[in-house]
Amino acid sequence: MSRVSSTYTEVQYEIPYVECLQVGHLGEAYEEWVHQPVVSKEGPRLFENDILEFFTRTVWWAIPIVWLPVVCWFVSKAVEMGVPSTQIIVSLVGGIFFWTLLEYCLHRFLFHIKTNGYWGNTLHYLLHGCHHKHPMDRLRLVFPPAGATCIAVPLWYLIKLTTPSSIAPTFFGGVLLGYIMYDCTHYYVHHGKPNKGVSSNLKRFHMNHHFRIHDKGFGITSSFWDIVFGTPPPKSSKESM
Repeated sequence: MSRVSSTYTEVQYEIPYVECLQVGHLGEAYEEWVHQPVVSKEGPRLFENDILEFFTRTVWWAIPIVWLPVVCWFVSKAVEMGVPSTQIIVSLVGGIFFWTLLEYCLHRFLFHIKTNGYWGNTLHYLLHGCHHKHPMDRLRLVFPPAGATCIAVPLWYLIKLTTPSSIAPTFFGGVLLGYIMYDCTHYYVHHGKPNKGVSSNLKRFHMNHHFRIHDKGFGITSSFWDIVFGTPPPKSSKESM
């Protein structure tokens, strides 16, 4: 009998996972438990408190609505400084490319960090574990703006500190644009129904990550960095035919 089978009943779905302090108590069994997905349209309630619960749920279209104006504002700052349009475009593209690496690193090294302690398990579940446990939950798929802000603000100051003032605003705008593309793509590969082409390949690549081999295939918008760092999921026998 696997370790998780003896502890699985400790997590009761009708009781909020985090508020009732259930997930943290799984200890070393958490890693196996969280990667046994429950396929349902809606995940469990996480908090008894309605305000806290509200901030765990985000509709996909909130991402472009919140962040596209921020991208435009940073681009406008570059225009005000008289930065040439060619440089603005190059900086935006550079920021998007940088995001693809950041996307890969965050997913691989932060979202998939292994935990076995009480608080580690609890925080990981809130950050990414709930998405792996309930991968088809539409409202816990994209990153809540409040959480994204906690990453975006220090990242902006780091970019501002390390790049020329004429480049920083549009480079950061490109990073944010890359993030918007990432989260919208992430939602689409879970709930869209592509028949062929790039979008179909992205969906298959990401579904392999969720349902077949969770420690491979960390890219969402592209498999480029998985290929570079040797983490693409192996093809199934069906795909190899």
